[in-house]
Amino acid sequence: MPTPSLPAVGTLAPDFSLRDQFGQTVELAALRGTPVAIVFFPLAFTGTCTGELCELRDNLALFADAGVRLLAVSVDSTATLRVFAEREGYDFTLLADFWPHGEVARRYGAFLDEKGFATRATIVVDAQGIVRAAFSVPPGEARPLAAYRAALAELGAAPSR
Repeated sequence: MPTPSLPAVGTLAPDFSLRDQFGQTVELAALRGTPVAIVFFPLAFTGTCTGELCELRDNLALFADAGVRLLAVSVDSTATLRVFAEREGYDFTLLADFWPHGEVARRYGAFLDEKGFATRATIVVDAQGIVRAAFSVPPGEARPLAAYRAALAELGAAPSR
């Protein structure tokens, strides 16, 4: 399986407009001024994905302390994501890359054509929209919390503009 080609550090993050679990539109460009962590995950209600997002839920202070908005993205529908968020108590934004199917994941080099969903990829974008960190893990593996800590640390290490 080919390794995804995530956006390069130092480049402008591809813009997107997706609906959240409540049907509200979230645009990356409208979030300028706030750093974001874009967390692609394959599918709601699956073991590894649920475990990963529960770990993020339980460690939201890691993102809040860094002033980072957490955006989790999958190819699931908004209705599925709403039920998933309610069932698991996720108090962060889940975005539906439902239609066109996986378009945003493709723009970020995170879509697995042979599977029909995104790989587990994370992109940290600074307040100016510049990618400061990007990492992924092979299918079936969970991203370690230490990788998020290291990626968020890159926001503080980034040169000021």
